[in-house]
Amino acid sequence: MMLLAVLFFLIGYIFIALENPIRIDKSATALLLAAIIWVIYISIGEDVFSFTGFTEHFAHYKIENPEKNFIDFVTKHELVWHLGEISEVLFFLLCAMIIVETIDHHNGFSIITNLITTNNKRKLLWTLTCLTFILSAILDNLTVTIVMCTMLRKIVVNWKYRWFYAGWIVLAANIGGAWSPIGDVTTIMLWMNGQVTAPVLILKTIIPCIVALLVPLSIVTFHVKGEFERYANNMSNTTQETPAKIRNLVFFLGIGGLMFIPVFKTITHLPPIIGMLFSLSFLWLVTARLHRRYSKNSFSCAKILERIDTGTYRVNPYLFGKGDWQDISEIRMKVTFNADGKTVMSEIEKYNEKTVTNKVNG
Repeated sequence: MMLLAVLFFLIGYIFIALENPIRIDKSATALLLAAIIWVIYISIGEDVFSFTGFTEHFAHYKIENPEKNFIDFVTKHELVWHLGEISEVLFFLLCAMIIVETIDHHNGFSIITNLITTNNKRKLLWTLTCLTFILSAILDNLTVTIVMCTMLRKIVVNWKYRWFYAGWIVLAANIGGAWSPIGDVTTIMLWMNGQVTAPVLILKTIIPCIVALLVPLSIVTFHVKGEFERYANNMSNTTQETPAKIRNLVFFLGIGGLMFIPVFKTITHLPPIIGMLFSLSFLWLVTARLHRRYSKNSFSCAKILERIDTGTYRVNPYLFGKGDWQDISEIRMKVTFNADGKTVMSEIEKYNEKTVTNKVNG
């Protein structure tokens, strides 16, 4: 039976790896795989310990609960423990997404964008990579990649240069996230499970990470020359203007809250998720107070949580579009909303000729 579980695992992993060709979402495969393996696990009975080596755990559980059996051990102990570990990581990442989305919705990252005033290709390369390296240690590297590429789209006009700088943003984000306990999903899991501590992780990995970034960056610098064309005015991420004081306050509270989490864990010895919840709740209270006159204002964390819960990532043609850039720039999409914020109609136009119209009832 255990060999059957291993076989199902290998088959499921192949389906996950081939997600794009077979067009089956890897989440569905992973959930089905988890359910099948748990069924096999509990069906084997106590003989499963000859494979897993959890005999001591079960023996300790029987001493504390002599009336319980193997099924109780799996359903009340093993399953709950594993789900708790996974849920802790998921809630941690979800709270981090809400904080980052709150900053972005208040146009907080424009503080960084406005600091980039150079037209020099070499200076922009160093500025973007260094900023990404630092920010990915505070935020997670995937979020920083999305944020920095979004800012890049507001600065650089030429799409070929965007691809070049986007590649370095991805590289810097992965390297920067490796030396921080909250910079990457892997380091987050290791840190939350107590397998590494924040000071040791930072001290032992920051120098190798800096070297890993500076060596290729220094080599490429000699091949980057001249200036690039940039947009005259940075485009805002929000349809509503955010006052500068509120924008700055939300930005520094959000970033400061994320940086405070390792300190919180060191002082209180509580799990990092508690520090994340503390930082999110504090930011939530502040933004609710700032926008207290507008109970349904889209700036509130509650509205942002709804958007994260129901939203999906979609391909951005400005970053990942194929074909000539001139063709992509001539595609326009118009979305009409009703008073409740529901989509009434969406229209896609190209060359001033309507080609696709999708109507959605509110």
